[in-house]
Amino acid sequence: MVKLNRIYTRTGDDGTTGLGTGERRLKSDPRVDAYGTVDEANACIGMARLHTATTHPSIDAMLSRIQNDLFDLGADLAVPDDGKPLGYEPLRITASQTDRVEKDIDLLNKDLEPLKSFVLNGGTPAAAALHLARTVARRAERIMVALAQDPAEPVNREAIKYINRVSDFLFVAARAVNDNGNADVLWIPGKNR
Repeated sequence: MVKLNRIYTRTGDDGTTGLGTGERRLKSDPRVDAYGTVDEANACIGMARLHTATTHPSIDAMLSRIQNDLFDLGADLAVPDDGKPLGYEPLRITASQTDRVEKDIDLLNKDLEPLKSFVLNGGTPAAAALHLARTVARRAERIMVALAQDPAEPVNREAIKYINRVSDFLFVAARAVNDNGNADVLWIPGKNR
């Protein structure tokens, strides 16, 4: 477990932060941006859970597991695998975590009507919050994919699959809390021309 005795250390006052390897990077570094955006998605899920905790306990339990996994993902991104020994085994996202999210998607999706249009972000407060979390997770995915294009910045391929699946889950969960899609707000192309 992580033990935090002090919240401020003053080590970041120069605009840098430490990776899990001890290496200092600018806070604007793409790797820091990646795990920071994962953290932002996690915070959005926390806000969504204010709406799902009592109304959709099974979805809330799924979101709770995802929140914990997103901390694993942040840890994975904060310790790039450069092939050098670390003296400890770094935390990595695994296929079993991705598989579990896929099973949750399948469970929720089986009760949803197939879509005939794109869904606008909204409906119930829970759905709106889940859609916001989804868009932030997609941004995290884009940043991770861009980071992985740099040969000097290794990214666990399973981590990219995982964040992709999380955003899929958040979309399906938003539809599920929207009365299994019955309260979805659908896009009507050209409606306001």
